[in-house]
Amino acid sequence: MPTLTELRVKAAKPAEKPYKLFDQRGLLMLVTPAGGRLWRFKYKRGGVEKLLTLGQYPEVSLKRAREKRDDARRQLSDGVDSTLKRRAEEDAATNTFKAVADEWLMTKKHALTPATWARDKRQIYKWVVPYLGSKPIASIEAKGVIDTAHRSREVCGRVFRYAIATGRAKHDIAADLVGALAPRTTTHHAAIIDPVKVGELLRAIDGYDGQPTTAAALRLAPYVFVRPTELRAAEWTEMNLDGEQPEWRIPAERMKMRETHIVPLSRQAVEIVRGLVVITGRQRYVFPAIGGGGRPISENTLNGALRRIGYPGDVMTAHGFRTMASTLLDEQGVHPDLIELQLAHAERNTARAAYNRAQRLAERRVMMQNWADYLDRLKSVEITAKHGNTTGKYY
Repeated sequence: MPTLTELRVKAAKPAEKPYKLFDQRGLLMLVTPAGGRLWRFKYKRGGVEKLLTLGQYPEVSLKRAREKRDDARRQLSDGVDSTLKRRAEEDAATNTFKAVADEWLMTKKHALTPATWARDKRQIYKWVVPYLGSKPIASIEAKGVIDTAHRSREVCGRVFRYAIATGRAKHDIAADLVGALAPRTTTHHAAIIDPVKVGELLRAIDGYDGQPTTAAALRLAPYVFVRPTELRAAEWTEMNLDGEQPEWRIPAERMKMRETHIVPLSRQAVEIVRGLVVITGRQRYVFPAIGGGGRPISENTLNGALRRIGYPGDVMTAHGFRTMASTLLDEQGVHPDLIELQLAHAERNTARAAYNRAQRLAERRVMMQNWADYLDRLKSVEITAKHGNTTGKYY
């Protein structure tokens, strides 16, 4: 059989159909119509002809291709089938916890909110991958620590279930930790729900002298009581400030429940947002970060502002405006369905949820305006001081 030379290999040109150039002892080069020059090692095992890929020229020279061929022949003489060994190595590389986790994250990129996806990715890469990333997913035994362990177990469980669904694991070992980990301490978002103290908070917010965008976001928060992540990333294209029914329409991809959420805007809320038009109206975000860069204010901006006006994290948080609204609206006799709809909580009955969303928007518009008027009454020093606990019905 003829022997190849470096000159002949280098001179190989593509043809209309693929063709082969043969070297000695099973080594050959496949020349493709696209110009690829691919090294192959042909051998027989159990009477079956097989091909092993050795790389492509010029990244793999003729000399190096022959060395790879000789390595494969030695393995064959020791009873190791190079093709099966290579396949096993490739399978192992794609079946590690990290590989499966990366694949799972890719499948969830557009199924989860950006914040949830980023949180899960951080959880995996900070607490799991450094310890388990290189291990085959089918052979892992897990361990963890209290709240971090609970969060890691939950995320790992989703990865393991994906591995099971794709045939790379047989058992979700994260499920074995249910009940075995130390109990997680439930922490609630601190919130002020006493009407008199709510009035004091609102007056303190009005006195905030920080950045205009931060001040506006802090002032708007109690009127709309959306999640802080939804508020900080508000975009101008989502706002409709004109007409008799102004509203903020948050797209599904930014919502925790993956459904478009409509926030009716009261007169007070419209006034706050309109005040920002001349400041940030030409930008993407209603509340852009101070440093620019096309980013909204950070997750910690509102909580930091609350700290500056004298409200520590164990007294009031940005998320606490939701608890404040939910509690006081309920105490004043507002129908629970309206409150839950405006909080964008999940409705277990999907048919009922669709009906509520379609039929109760007008009622929510009234509720949101009445709520804003109520907050303004609480903010009035005279009314708060005169009436004390002003929890009377308004709706």
